[in-house]
Amino acid sequence: MPWQALLHSRRRLPAHPDLAEGYAALLQELGPVTPFELAVRGGRLMATPGLAFLVGYQAALRMLWPSAPLSLGALCATEQRSLRPADMQTRLQDLHLSGRKDFVTAGDAADWLLIAARCEAQGESPRLSLAVVYAGEPGVKVDKLPAIPLMPDISHGRLQLDNALCELLAGDGWDAYVKPFRTLEDIYVLSAMTAWLYGVGQDNDWPQTLLLQLLALLAGCSEVSRQNPSLGSGHVLLGGLFAQFDGLKPALEQAFADGPAQWAEWWKRDRAVLDLAAGARSKRLAKALAI
Repeated sequence: MPWQALLHSRRRLPAHPDLAEGYAALLQELGPVTPFELAVRGGRLMATPGLAFLVGYQAALRMLWPSAPLSLGALCATEQRSLRPADMQTRLQDLHLSGRKDFVTAGDAADWLLIAARCEAQGESPRLSLAVVYAGEPGVKVDKLPAIPLMPDISHGRLQLDNALCELLAGDGWDAYVKPFRTLEDIYVLSAMTAWLYGVGQDNDWPQTLLLQLLALLAGCSEVSRQNPSLGSGHVLLGGLFAQFDGLKPALEQAFADGPAQWAEWWKRDRAVLDLAAGARSKRLAKALAI
């Protein structure tokens, strides 16, 4: 990570009403970057916490699938609010997909979609493959859902697949992709949101101690981003990062209260995104510590 690019950055890109075009503008601004640089430098450039989240999400996707296209993408796994393979009904057969995914982040703006689909033979235990489809192809339809109070500037979609032709990624869909993505998303979203906070602090003359603490948290994120997301040691280190972030919350609340109201309103509205996976993260940490 070229830290000088973050330390001396004072730019912020305007929010774009089209998420795909806004993301393309970000990539043009950054040039070739690693996923961690994308999360941190991209998060710093974003206008809102929601857009910073989206950048972290894209960075996590690129760690999951290093050959991913440069354009906006999405992982489609959840069905009926569940990630359990046994609860999924989307099916893969002869390189064709049929089924539905109920809640896809930025799905209506995504150019490519990673689909977790059941692939076991009849009578076998549930097993997943991960496949790729592209927006606009026959049998691929995304319906935009109404905005929700949390990060209303990030759209969500419902995906419908009707015998859609796909490409398969190598490896088990659960062990190699869906399961580790939960950890990757935690790491890269935390990185992007922390970088966004650092940028807000730079722009509003937050106390130097708080800015240095945010930088220290980002340095920890850099180390954890290099860990295997399937190993318990990485979950322990990630738990430490979130404990560190929790310790900064009182200082962050005070800094926002002392500054322009718009920043505080956005942060109050969207900060809960970092708590959405807290339950699963806590279970992974407890399991890792018990080994």
